[in-house]
Amino acid sequence: MRRLSGIVLALLWATTGAFAGPSRVVSMNLCTDQLAMLLAAPGQLISVSYIARDTRASAMVDEAMAYPINHGRAEEIYLLKPDLVIAGAFSTRATTEMLRRLGVPVVVFQPADSLTDVRDRILQMGKALGRERAARALLAEYDGQLAQLQVAMGARPRAALYSANNYTTGPKSLAGQILEAAGLTNIAAELGYARSGKMPLEVLALAEPDLLVGTVPYPRASRSEDNLAHPVVKQLASRSGAGQMRDADWVCGTPHVLRTVQSLEEERRRFVEKEGQP
Repeated sequence: MRRLSGIVLALLWATTGAFAGPSRVVSMNLCTDQLAMLLAAPGQLISVSYIARDTRASAMVDEAMAYPINHGRAEEIYLLKPDLVIAGAFSTRATTEMLRRLGVPVVVFQPADSLTDVRDRILQMGKALGRERAARALLAEYDGQLAQLQVAMGARPRAALYSANNYTTGPKSLAGQILEAAGLTNIAAELGYARSGKMPLEVLALAEPDLLVGTVPYPRASRSEDNLAHPVVKQLASRSGAGQMRDADWVCGTPHVLRTVQSLEEERRRFVEKEGQP
């Protein structure tokens, strides 16, 4: 899929202009890795987490190859002599507490639970890095691209988010809002799942969603993924290509979620055209 122009412009902003922020920044969380790579000035970001190079989880693997990695250990991060460490709320708390005791500034980012949170995290990262101008430019592109994707939508097919352990997510989640932004109706809402929970296979089958949006199983077998191989799940997934979304684009609240919105919106249009709906 082509790169969205917002990401390209953000990288261009990152290569120009002076900044008044910290000069040695270490990120130890996958989601802050990506926001920092999009917004940091040249040489400002000196390390990202090792997960940033994991193709199963990271939407910016190629970009991450340009940075030294860390494993979230206080000793290795302290020896990098950072003047700012960026972490997620669920990053190794022992590490962030130790670094703070050693006098290293730490900024903690909460996970994004909505498309509005994505906007907030962009601005938060811009402020942390002293790159507010670049953040505003990225935000404007994000808003513009999202609005363009949502223009002139018609029928809203019913869709289900379904992953390992029968897990689903409702409208009060980032994944749920991605689904709705693409013009799909999340059946989790009508079944009483506001945020997340386990949807029994029988409930999924009786709900008969038009599209099933699942996850790609990991290479090594896991019993938690047995539900994805069930004939009912396979039959529902075969109705479209919507069951093959890249997990990496869903994981973090970054502009990369727009790639998922775009893919799902294209799938919505294909389904509507096939069914002859207005």
